[in-house]
Amino acid sequence: MDEDNTYTSDGTRDIYKRPANKEKTGNWKACRFILVTECCERLAYYGMSTNLVNYLKIRLNQDNVTASNVTTWSGTCYITPLIGAFLADSYLGRFYTIATFSSIYGMALLTLSASVGGLKPECEASGVCHPTQAQSATFFVALYLIALGTGGIKPCVSSFGADQFDENDENEKKRKSSFFNWFYLSINVGAFIASSVLVWIQMNVGWGWGFGIPAAAMALAVAAFFVGSRLYRVQRAGGSPLVRIAQVLVASVRKLRVNVPSDVSLLHETSDVEESNIKGSRKLQHTDKFKFLDKAAVKTIEDVDLKEGSAVWHLCTITQVEELKSLVRLLPVWATGIVFSAVYSQMSTMFVLQGSTMDQHMGPNFKIPSASLSLFDTISVIVCTLAYDLVLLRAVRRYTKHERGFTQLQRMGIGLVISILAMVVAGGLEVYRLRYVRIHHLYDQETIPISIFWQVPQYFLVGCAEVFTFVGQIEFYYDQAPDAMRSLCSALCLTTIALGNYLCTFLVTVVTEVTTRDGRLGWIPDNLNRGHLDYFFWLLALLSFVNFLAYLVVARWYTYKKVAGSPSPALQQ
Repeated sequence: MDEDNTYTSDGTRDIYKRPANKEKTGNWKACRFILVTECCERLAYYGMSTNLVNYLKIRLNQDNVTASNVTTWSGTCYITPLIGAFLADSYLGRFYTIATFSSIYGMALLTLSASVGGLKPECEASGVCHPTQAQSATFFVALYLIALGTGGIKPCVSSFGADQFDENDENEKKRKSSFFNWFYLSINVGAFIASSVLVWIQMNVGWGWGFGIPAAAMALAVAAFFVGSRLYRVQRAGGSPLVRIAQVLVASVRKLRVNVPSDVSLLHETSDVEESNIKGSRKLQHTDKFKFLDKAAVKTIEDVDLKEGSAVWHLCTITQVEELKSLVRLLPVWATGIVFSAVYSQMSTMFVLQGSTMDQHMGPNFKIPSASLSLFDTISVIVCTLAYDLVLLRAVRRYTKHERGFTQLQRMGIGLVISILAMVVAGGLEVYRLRYVRIHHLYDQETIPISIFWQVPQYFLVGCAEVFTFVGQIEFYYDQAPDAMRSLCSALCLTTIALGNYLCTFLVTVVTEVTTRDGRLGWIPDNLNRGHLDYFFWLLALLSFVNFLAYLVVARWYTYKKVAGSPSPALQQ
């Protein structure tokens, strides 16, 4: 076999630091271990987090307000990925970052704190528990170890899976697009088991088993990850991206008065045909946007006499400049994901409140909690992912002639449109519910005889929107991020979820402040039968529509990353 066909051409190596053999490493034979790892890790995470507020109330004897501060921990879980991503891109690489942070995942300690005498709180026959300070401290240490552990795994696993497909091989490139669909599917399979089976075990069997099974799932995740080690393709860490960004900015400011030549071939770049000065990264072609940054790559007379250590703060390569440009181009697309995440957050907030006012019975003897309807979101994601990958993708690919069917930006845009429809449907249901209340004068009745299952369409639409937008984002950030900043950009994608939740909190605060003036009940009173939750849904639908218009402008403006070359096997050694 020709050497060019023996090894990958995207800079990856095997775990022994040898050039990655295309036949022996990567592809689906490696990804099956990564998908099992992700499914089990998400089962462990959601298995302990979905019902966490009830553990804080029952076992740690916290009141509703204190227990609801679990959102602080949840927010931390979406901030710590920035730490893991920085370490992965700068020093450890994705494989060793996942391996390291998996070992500090606190599920074992959490299980011990809920099941071992001395560590678990003593409870009376009435159910009232009396935790000591040491017991509470042990629990929260375990909780924040999980937040730290997931911070090293979340931003790396999707990118590590995508690393198993050579971008310069057309057949492997097509398989990579399918990987992102199956990756998101594996997340939701884990979440489905957690939010159904494990919640029931925790409330009916015991917290020791309820946390012990997620701990076992996490152990299986770690085992599956290491079993596949010899099959993995590994990208080299490229050094600190923050330092490289700072170097471009400093060099650009220093050359404020320098003119950029019209011939871009005069800009500074490494003499090597393919390899850039960033380890494991391919060269990037020059783009015309943000021309001010090009000043950093203009070679002046003063640059010739500089020592090697200080030269990088005066003169940068085109690839280094384009790396920063790529990041800047991603930011407007990133910003449009915040409103979508605010819509997504309604499943755990306003959808639950709306459902709690409706008839929750399924048959004469079974009552379904309003929060459990999120299962239909998970079912929607599973169904839509399979339909997208097995049916829609192939049909659209024949029509558009595009290898991914839809472009990544088109896919995300479709998800934004579906999210608008989800808010319209939720608002329409609330209009119908309030009209029923008025007609039958049920203002002070806790629940009204409208089945909670009328909420299923809005949950289903949100799940469908996730398949288009969230999966599209994962693929987009991986594909458009510079080679040495992929984990960091994946972490940046995750921050939109945290910011979407913060935006929702801000909107609720402002709406409550404005609509309760002069003694009015407001849109979202304690008794929703006397409020106007539908107005809040209309507000989100309007914001989503405006956000979609902004997205169209951003998508039209966006310039895709252009790769100039690929590291050869010899240069990988």
